[in-house]
Amino acid sequence: MIKPYFQSKDRAFTLIHGDVFEVLPKFDFKFDMIFADPPYFLSNDGLTIKNGKITSVNKGEWDKSKGFEYLNDFNRRWLRLVRDKMKEDATIWISGTMHNIFSIGQILTELHFKILNIVTWQKTNPPPNFSRRYFTHSTEQIIWARKNAKIPHYFNYELMKEINGGKQMKDVWALPAIAKWEKSCGKHPTQKPLLVLTRIIQASTKKGDWILDPFTGSSTTGIAANFLKRNFVGIDIKKEFLDLSKCRKKEIENQQIAEKYLKKLKI
Repeated sequence: MIKPYFQSKDRAFTLIHGDVFEVLPKFDFKFDMIFADPPYFLSNDGLTIKNGKITSVNKGEWDKSKGFEYLNDFNRRWLRLVRDKMKEDATIWISGTMHNIFSIGQILTELHFKILNIVTWQKTNPPPNFSRRYFTHSTEQIIWARKNAKIPHYFNYELMKEINGGKQMKDVWALPAIAKWEKSCGKHPTQKPLLVLTRIIQASTKKGDWILDPFTGSSTTGIAANFLKRNFVGIDIKKEFLDLSKCRKKEIENQQIAEKYLKKLKI
């Protein structure tokens, strides 16, 4: 029996503290969808610009690069564990950049997942490239794959078409990065915007489904899941991130705050 670090009163939002490699084998449960934003391993003492100021790209020891072989081994290990906790018709979404996405794509194929799309999230407000030696980095990739090649997955095609003004939605999404109102409880260094996660969850799950985030961070996945009437389990090794997640869940238990956020998300 795994003891939650936190579980909401409605039991739709559960946080577990621990190393994903130790926690996942203890699960006797399978999920409808996985969203994963694993470490990109790009904390290499480089510099970037945030809010108009030059700042370090370093995010913590958990994000330090340890070489290509380590990256492949890390991705292979967690993907094997996650695959075992997916229902047979489940899908997985994995966010990344050029630093890790090629490794993930290779290993998904190796483990017999079927890659459905590689969505390009085009940030409408990316930080500038102050070195002026290459193009501004303004995108992230999100791989969408299903567990089994021959078992159909769920896709809410009609809703995606409706959101896209009556036209088929393409695999390039122009969406802003995290907004100020999403930082009310503090900010995780790699926090994803709710607009991205709500679209992912709407596209590939139904109400009442169970969603897992094995690298939950500030649990944007869980907040989006609960707004959309889905159930959520998040795992993280750092208590400070779980405390941030807990604060965000408690915040949206306030009906006025929740309604304000829902209005911004247009859901």
